[in-house]
Parts: sequence; C-alpha cells; structure tokens
Amino acid sequence: MPANLPPGLPIVPDGERPSSPLGERNAVHSPVEHTAARGAAPFEMSPEEFEEAVSDALQLIPPKAASAMDNVAIFIEDDYTPQPGENPDTVLLGLYEGVPLTERDSWWEAGSLPDRITIFRQPILDICSTREEVIDEVAITVVHEIAHHFGIDDDRLHELGWG
Repeated sequence: MPANLPPGLPIVPDGERPSSPLGERNAVHSPVEHTAARGAAPFEMSPEEFEEAVSDALQLIPPKAASAMDNVAIFIEDDYTPQPGENPDTVLLGLYEGVPLTERDSWWEAGSLPDRITIFRQPILDICSTREEVIDEVAITVVHEIAHHFGIDDDRLHELGWG
C-alpha cells in the first residue's frame, strides 16, 4: 500500500455520512427491486442537474483523500450496458474500472490509462422519488466508487455504511 494512504481509509466526509431518506437498503446492487417495491415513477432530472449533483458529491470527498487520488477520470452515462456473457438484466448505479492505488506498483505508471469511474444517471433516477433522494444516492455512489480507487472492497464499504 502506498505510504500516503492509511490502511482501511474511511471515505467519510467530515466524519459523517450524508443523511439519506433511503435508509438501510441495498440499492447499489438491486435498484430494480427497490423501484418495484416503491411502485413510483422515476424522478425526472435533466442531465445538467444530474451532472451538478455529481460535481457536488465530489466536493464531499475530504481534501486529504481527494489529493491522494491519482490518475482517475469521472464520467456520467445514462445507463450501464451489460458486457457479453454478463447477465443482461444487470443494473449498476456506478462502476469503477482500473487498478486500485493499493495494487499499483512501479510498473503501473509506465503508460497506464487513467482509472475510470462512471456514474449511471437513469438507474439512480429510477430508484429515487425526490431531488433530495437523488442527491443522497449520487453522493453515496460517488463515494462508493472512489473508495474502490483506494482499494476498499464492497464488504468493507458495507461495514462502513457506503454499500
């Protein structure tokens, strides 16, 4: 692990998790079930407003953690397209693709492309019914994916309440 990253770095803005009216849920892994149980239509939000929510969520990352991020790009796409051989019903709110900081070695810097974090707009809107829920879910998803960049796995994220 690089010296500038403490083990098990908790990504918790100002020591607090954003308040979430969604409560304890497993939306990151099963948003379709959440929407069906709620029985409501997806929340409507323009791509520009959603991009602003992602930008605001990035501001929640503590400065020390933000400065430790290395060679990572953040994108917004409308929806996730399952890859060949993957379950065609796969729904993701966000996706981290890359080599976590904890796994990088001296060879990594030689021409490596940036890590990629993608936040998927429509699945988040599908599980939310208010602007506040969208903002909370975007914040949770952004922090979750950035934590993967730091090498924190899903099990640890669930323990920390960012699952």
